[in-house]
Amino acid sequence: MASSSSEGASATSGGWSVGRVRWGICALLFFATTINYIDRQMISVLKPTLQAEYGWSETTYANIVFSFQAAYAIGYFIFGHLMDRLGARFGYSLAAVIWGIAAMAHAGARGALDFMIARFALGLGESGNFPAGVKAVSEWFPARERALAIGIFNAGANIGAILTPLIAPILVLAFGWRAAFLFTGAIVFVWVAIWWTVYRRPREKKNLSVAELAWIESDPADPPGKVPWLSLLRHRQTWAYAVGKFMIDPIWWFFLFWLPSFFQTEHGLNLMTFGPPLVAIYIISDVGSVFGGWLSSALMKRGWSANAGRKTAMLVCALMVPPVILAPGIDSLWGAVLLIGLATAAHQGFSANLYTLPSDLFPRKAVGAIIGIGGTLGAVGGMFMAKFTGWVLDSTGSYMPMFIVAGSTYLLALLVIHLLVPKLEPAKVV
Repeated sequence: MASSSSEGASATSGGWSVGRVRWGICALLFFATTINYIDRQMISVLKPTLQAEYGWSETTYANIVFSFQAAYAIGYFIFGHLMDRLGARFGYSLAAVIWGIAAMAHAGARGALDFMIARFALGLGESGNFPAGVKAVSEWFPARERALAIGIFNAGANIGAILTPLIAPILVLAFGWRAAFLFTGAIVFVWVAIWWTVYRRPREKKNLSVAELAWIESDPADPPGKVPWLSLLRHRQTWAYAVGKFMIDPIWWFFLFWLPSFFQTEHGLNLMTFGPPLVAIYIISDVGSVFGGWLSSALMKRGWSANAGRKTAMLVCALMVPPVILAPGIDSLWGAVLLIGLATAAHQGFSANLYTLPSDLFPRKAVGAIIGIGGTLGAVGGMFMAKFTGWVLDSTGSYMPMFIVAGSTYLLALLVIHLLVPKLEPAKVV
């Protein structure tokens, strides 16, 4: 008993010294998100190749992106609800199997309609990644560490975006573009095997120390019972998160799906040459993802409230975005890379903190559903952005309108969030 008491006491004094099992779980989430974004971004990297082969207009490509995001909106809502029922272990595995099969199905596509069908299936599966990841973080991390943990696993999005333009040319030159989809889709199943073997809830994990379990469970216990998801729509805390996602997610989608095309159009790059600029942008983004999560966590460890810590970190990130408006108007390739990289880093830091709001404002049993509602609205916003981008590019050939939207969104999103939840007070869920 003395030993357990001592371990429990140490659990409240510091996170790293009590054990590292939870960070191993975080690493698995990071790798899943990396694979998720490789499969997601492959079509944007191969867009010039596919556009040349099939003669797609920007509107046709926008429709392919739209189909992914329509499915993502539907799937995010479904998986957000399912994660609270199925748990992260089974729910994540199910989502990953669906997206792995769909990613490989791109290899059999023969035209735009086939790609739309494959992208729709991919969107359904990939929509489960973040609801499952945030659900796992809410199970394995106390509130004071969640923003950092989410920032780390969310950084996998940037690593995936870094690896895709490096992997794609090698696979395309050696085996053709169809092999690129087959290879990257197959990697998913390796991860699923590891996840199914390793993941358990903390109290079911045999190698978890008493001290680390005490640290994980150091927050007040949630009240018992289930939360009907329709009842969550009555809370302004739900809408603070969901409207924030609706506003900022389309900006990330735009960068993810159109940056290769932007560099081809504005700076004459191609499959073999736009790799370094994209890699640089997403390396900068990775720094922003971890920095945004670290900043709010560090402020809270210094005694700041969650309200002050989260919103200060989000404000810092939001102030970094407006310079991106200048990116389409400069001749320097690396000048544009720096401005876009700063904006994507700010997005990731802002997003890492936004993702913590459901676990800050709701009991664990409702987190998956809240993430699903927000993700659905974020994907709907992405659908509008895709159609808007295709129309603007076919009509004017200019990327400037999209960059103006990108540069002005984050401060407005933070204002909306603050007006809805001025103090980040938890929702009274019954």
